[in-house]
Amino acid sequence: MNWNAVNGIIFRHLYNFKHSWDRLADSFYWPAMDIFLWGFTSVYIAKQAGSIPQIIVVLLSGLILWQVVWRAQYEISVNLLEEMWNQNIVNLFASPLRVREWVVGAFILGLIKMFFSISFATILAYIFYKANIFSLGFYLIPFIISLMITGWSIGLIVSGLIVNFGMRIQTIAWGGIFLLAPFSAVYYPISTLPSWAQKVAAFIPTSYIFEGMRTIIFTGKMSEDLLIKSFLLNGLFLCFGIVTFILMFKKSKEKGLARLE
Repeated sequence: MNWNAVNGIIFRHLYNFKHSWDRLADSFYWPAMDIFLWGFTSVYIAKQAGSIPQIIVVLLSGLILWQVVWRAQYEISVNLLEEMWNQNIVNLFASPLRVREWVVGAFILGLIKMFFSISFATILAYIFYKANIFSLGFYLIPFIISLMITGWSIGLIVSGLIVNFGMRIQTIAWGGIFLLAPFSAVYYPISTLPSWAQKVAAFIPTSYIFEGMRTIIFTGKMSEDLLIKSFLLNGLFLCFGIVTFILMFKKSKEKGLARLE
């Protein structure tokens, strides 16, 4: 592993991030709008359902934690697309840069941007709605780690598909992760889902995290089984993501990376 190459990937995209209104909007503007929209919605619901005072914390904590999944996936997929848009994909992988170094760089870049986006959203949620995500206590750390692994896994799968099929399917870089959202039960208990969807949710690692989040907020307790199941499923997701990306990348190289530009 050449860490100079990894750092090169990180700083290249951080420089672009600092000078791109699009990327700044993705990291700060849209999270802020989500916080305000869901914040006011949760205030309204709380007034209508006075017996559920935790509803504001539940909805905004779910929103903030979902940003972890989305940001982790988004950085991998869109960073690859950015190389294609700039017609730089051939130059990038014709260099001594290895695929695993690019992946690690994308992972770390997602972690950095996630920190700033989530911190910003957390501050807004507390200032405007007194919703404190730190009420989750120590469990906030494994929750974030598990959600990031899920995002990375989906990001690798999406990137593998894009690098193989090209920019004609680039929309999955933004919308692919949302296929998991209904089964992740971000804003509602899994019991709300129809029986067939509950069976699907049992195989989605994020569903256990959001169920655990609500359990802590409502009861102050947490079942360790939820975390264990989430991390076990994430192990499978990550292995599948890595294998998918490697196979798709090799297949694309055989066809010629220049066609992606």
